[in-house]
Amino acid sequence: MLQFSYEKNHKRLNESDRNEIHKFVRKKWTQQDIADRVGVTQGSISQELKTNTRKGRLYDAKYAQHKSRVNRKYKHTRSNTIALNPELKKTVEEYLLDDQSPEHISQRIKKYRKDIPYVSGVTIRTYVKSVYGRRIEAHRNKVYKKRRARRKILQEITDKRMIDKRPQYIKDRKRIGDSEGDFIVSGKSGTGYIFVCGDRRSRTPFLEKILPVSIRTVENGIGRIKKRFPELKTLTFDNDLLFIHHKKLEQKFDTKIYFCHKHSPWEKGFVENRNKIIRRYIPKGSDLSQYTKKFIQKLEEKLQRQIMECLAYRTPKEMLERHRRRKKKL
Repeated sequence: MLQFSYEKNHKRLNESDRNEIHKFVRKKWTQQDIADRVGVTQGSISQELKTNTRKGRLYDAKYAQHKSRVNRKYKHTRSNTIALNPELKKTVEEYLLDDQSPEHISQRIKKYRKDIPYVSGVTIRTYVKSVYGRRIEAHRNKVYKKRRARRKILQEITDKRMIDKRPQYIKDRKRIGDSEGDFIVSGKSGTGYIFVCGDRRSRTPFLEKILPVSIRTVENGIGRIKKRFPELKTLTFDNDLLFIHHKKLEQKFDTKIYFCHKHSPWEKGFVENRNKIIRRYIPKGSDLSQYTKKFIQKLEEKLQRQIMECLAYRTPKEMLERHRRRKKKL
């Protein structure tokens, strides 16, 4: 994460700053140039222009200064609503220290506490961020602080043929048989994977349930796809250790295997897009062992029937069948 200086990142815009922004906006300076001149981040300038500009007009310093002053006064008033009512303050703080949601606290007060004034979740959150809520804010930051998982030392895949070495005709989708592969993974309490293989040219997807998850079952799954899709010539994977024996897979299925760079899922964008569609029918967190092979087969058929604009409104199945008919005539 980028680190900014405290002074630059936390500077509050004043009237003089807004006058400069007013002037530079009319000179059509970029937001980054304005930020450098005023001494704040580009994000601060973006937020200022978004929040304090009237719709359909250019940024106006007088209007922005007035709106900012009103907003600060309103926020102060909202936090005072809780701070000036001892019983309300006590109730809200007890719930907050018990790690309750501000929105839930608000609705509970509305429904069950007629003896104290109703306050919205936004008002409670404003109170936490005000000078009156420092103790609460410190507690909540401590509770909700993310813990870094211990980094596991993983075995590396060696002798990889990287995606940079793919011929141009694969990048340009010139032939059928150049595919991308990826896994859909079960939730924490589930088992099993689904291996998704998609042809780049025809956009034909093939799905295989992998259970139990092992190098052998992945190999068997690719073998079953190869029987349904004998045109398979190349595969592009991520760096999952289930492909650690990629050289063996290449020899067994007469298929060249390429690997994406780490943390670069966009390099196999088609199969990632198919995964997104599949998640409509198999939500994240699902236990994939509960889905039958028949369900997976029906889902594969459904995806192959999808009308696609990039195929001139044909389906992947039609594209593949047309290719096979042409091959038979040759």
